[in-house]
Amino acid sequence: MGYYQIMRKCKGFLPQAVTYDGARVSFVIYYFGVRVPLASFLVLFTAAAAGAQWRAEEPPPGQLVVAKLKYGGGGDWYANPTSLPNLHRALRERAGLPAARIKDDVVVDAATDALFDYPILFMTGHGNVRFSGGEVARLRRYLERGGFLHVDDNYGLDDSWRRECARLFPDSPLLELPPDHEIYHIYYDFPAGLPKIHEHHGGPARGYAVFHQGRMVIFYSYNTDLGDGWEDADVHDDPPDKREAALKMGVNIVVYALTH
Repeated sequence: MGYYQIMRKCKGFLPQAVTYDGARVSFVIYYFGVRVPLASFLVLFTAAAAGAQWRAEEPPPGQLVVAKLKYGGGGDWYANPTSLPNLHRALRERAGLPAARIKDDVVVDAATDALFDYPILFMTGHGNVRFSGGEVARLRRYLERGGFLHVDDNYGLDDSWRRECARLFPDSPLLELPPDHEIYHIYYDFPAGLPKIHEHHGGPARGYAVFHQGRMVIFYSYNTDLGDGWEDADVHDDPPDKREAALKMGVNIVVYALTH
């Protein structure tokens, strides 16, 4: 059973942030009335998978995987191949989450139901993105049932992504988030909001979201390129402070997605 399936089947728990010491939030869940640290709860499901080998197309049982979304239209959905492995490492080392140790992207195709095995999807690239009618319906169903999608513009994705996003949720437009939104403060504090990593369009970085029934289902990071900041240090030669800001924001996004 995949991580997403486990979390969907565990009735009666509610993630809550219970302590804050300036840079770190300790999350607990109340599972059938029992107070359990979130990280400990998730680790309970990893014992059976300890030391096990798994294929890239299969989520490791009980471990958190942020999967990369494959899409059509011609854009390079496969961009930034070292980003997600580095983000998973940050989730383990910084937030204590049982993120899988991956060496390559775990890829999920929008045309398959495999996306339901993952709680969070990451989408990036340059150029055009296009979903088929079936992919729109499947992706919307995934998001309505508790999934979360982070879209990161790697320069050139904006126009086509906004078009496709409107197809996904025609009645819920992308809304720009203010700097005081919780996603910018839930684990690490970003007083000015989304950090700027790369210069693409000029002006500040901007974070947008789509909400469904009061829950954020899509976070769109624009004019920043967080994924470039997550890559290995020698790929883009980003200054250490930029890579640090990108990874911290990545942790914030995942922690927010898992607790809302």
